[in-house]
Amino acid sequence: MAAKDVAPAVTLGNGHGGGMMPAAPPSNGHRRAIMAPAVTLSSGHRMPAVGLGVWRMENTAVRGLIHAAIRNGYRHFDCAAKYQNEAEVGDALAEAFQTGLVKREDLFITTKLWNSDHGHVIEACKDSLKKLKLDYLDLYLVHFPVATRHTEIGSFASVIGEDGVLDIDTTVSLESTWHAMEDLVNMGLVRSIGISNYGVFLTRDCLAYAKIKPAVNQIEMHPYFQRDSLVKFCQKHGICVTAHTPLGGSTANAKLFGSLSCLEDPVIKGLAEKYGKTPAQLVLRWGLQKNTVVIPKTSKVERLQENLEVFDFDISDEDMEEIKAVDRNHRTNQPAKFWGIDVYS
Repeated sequence: MAAKDVAPAVTLGNGHGGGMMPAAPPSNGHRRAIMAPAVTLSSGHRMPAVGLGVWRMENTAVRGLIHAAIRNGYRHFDCAAKYQNEAEVGDALAEAFQTGLVKREDLFITTKLWNSDHGHVIEACKDSLKKLKLDYLDLYLVHFPVATRHTEIGSFASVIGEDGVLDIDTTVSLESTWHAMEDLVNMGLVRSIGISNYGVFLTRDCLAYAKIKPAVNQIEMHPYFQRDSLVKFCQKHGICVTAHTPLGGSTANAKLFGSLSCLEDPVIKGLAEKYGKTPAQLVLRWGLQKNTVVIPKTSKVERLQENLEVFDFDISDEDMEEIKAVDRNHRTNQPAKFWGIDVYS
């Protein structure tokens, strides 16, 4: 990616321009750790362009995966209260700091406000900080643009009504939620704030009422769900786009939601072979060349290194166009399956 192609919200170099910064070799002594380049957010803080998502990471596996990820070069971890493993992540991080594996200031930690806590933002953030054993968050996101009936902080009891439909709290506005998020910055609990799963119009509204504009919009984005209009809108207004589910959910979402995986697409597989990469590496590189941050999730230690080995090649403009043509407008993460209502409709 040439510098002229970088959107204002993202300053991202490639492997040829020094963005990849090798660190000390991991414990196996065979491979050097890969440090992803960082993007500069509108808040002025920097976020590594590749992170590790911890959704559906088994609690018993968290420690090993977090430590292995750090040794491989990961410095960005994407968490959420709803994932219900913040305490395990916090234990792993505390041990990493105590043993000198990494310094707190070298990590970028994100977590998210759950739907039922929109009216209790400060308390929810403090609860996440306590579980993560941190004094501050690098990024705090509104997980979904919907407030639901409050249960209690740290509780994820069902808020599905007797009619089988999500109990949305119509007394809590997204604007009031956002102003409480801004309070977190002023209190020094959070360095950057952002949104997640917001479309164009909700993002536009947030920009209109924000005193501190969202630094990030984390959205599902992959070759089968490219969302060009939303990405362009965010980048035009200085909002960094982070792609969750950047590999299209692979087999996990296929099992959970019955969705399709772009990793099996013949165009993706053919181009991966052309570049001598795996389909996952090609898709992650595509996301980076779209000037987005990518946060792939894996529960396999061997995949950690693979997902970072994406800075030593560039996809040609012609091949980027070929990938553009496979877009199916296919959302793989479908909470309507559990909520009884499509909040994206």
